[in-house]
Amino acid sequence: MDTADRLIESTRELLWERGYVGTSPKAIQQRAGAGQGSMYHHFEGKPALARAAIERTAEEMSAKAEAQFSGAGSAKERLVAYLRRERDVLRGCPIGGLTQDPDVMADPLLRAPVTGTLAWLRGRIADLVAEGVAAGEFASDLDPARTATTIVAVMQGGYVLARAADDAALFDDAIAGFLPLLGEH
Repeated sequence: MDTADRLIESTRELLWERGYVGTSPKAIQQRAGAGQGSMYHHFEGKPALARAAIERTAEEMSAKAEAQFSGAGSAKERLVAYLRRERDVLRGCPIGGLTQDPDVMADPLLRAPVTGTLAWLRGRIADLVAEGVAAGEFASDLDPARTATTIVAVMQGGYVLARAADDAALFDDAIAGFLPLLGEH
């Protein structure tokens, strides 16, 4: 990994652990094993580095989800597999968690990859639901867009509940509570 990649990866980890304000340039440099000169050689400053880190996190999260969304199986099987996949629940969602960071949400350049990723996720889930409705896997009156919004909200809420109680089972309970609405038990 080159210096720029180490800086981005360190920033990703620190943003997830500490948030934007808690992620100082010094902490980034220490974790990356890079000097101040290296950081400013590759990035204009902390906001540019944070943007690169958030974009990489968004790309990774989207690619992982897309692999399941476009994999084998029916639309319902792919959606349920996505919902039940293993996650590091107690760390929270690396993108969803950024919505709680006022400094990220106040900066349009930092906010854009967060809101864009969540919009993409809702769109892809809506596509799967629409595919499942067309194939008769889901009720014909199931609204794909609203269902997708509900799924993302249940997942994000599941992360919050699990983190607050330090109990990953609460995320699983949130998903299990939603699945019967899709006809899954």
